[in-house]
Amino acid sequence: MPYPPPSRHPSGPRRRTLLASVAGAALLVGCTSRPDESDGVTSGSPSLAEKARARAARDSEDLVGRYDAVLAAHPVLAPVVGPLRAESLRHAAAFGPGPSAGSPTPSGTPTGGTASPSASASPSASVSVPANERDALTELAAAERALADRRAKALLDVPGELARLLASVAAAGAVHAYLLTEGAK
Repeated sequence: MPYPPPSRHPSGPRRRTLLASVAGAALLVGCTSRPDESDGVTSGSPSLAEKARARAARDSEDLVGRYDAVLAAHPVLAPVVGPLRAESLRHAAAFGPGPSAGSPTPSGTPTGGTASPSASASPSASVSVPANERDALTELAAAERALADRRAKALLDVPGELARLLASVAAAGAVHAYLLTEGAK
């Protein structure tokens, strides 16, 4: 015996259809660049994306300086801190100086080149490092976490590829913070 038809027919689209449509629209909006930022340059001044890219490169260089300061004060932490420092250098290189390829980064190395450990030693002179190794790792973790949070917020204001790069590096920073926290235990 077949089931009788429902007594009441929905008068509009179903809830699932609406939710799927809203989610799809949000994804499409998030994946497209804004028309005013598509060319990357606005009337001779640096665009928001260029400024965000330069800021992210500077932040990564500053973080490398923190790692250098910790390594100088606590060489025994090299197995934990060294690989994370190398990743931060890669992050700085990924952001690069932006459209003027070949110009020096804040550490003085041109893009495309790899920074040597001494290239970013100048920022480490101004960074104070706790005498306790555990506290030094905790401070590094806090710096990584704060930078990851700033990058996660900044990715909402930049177009496509830069937003994806910021998201990826922010996620890596969160993992670095976790690894540093675990290393402090």
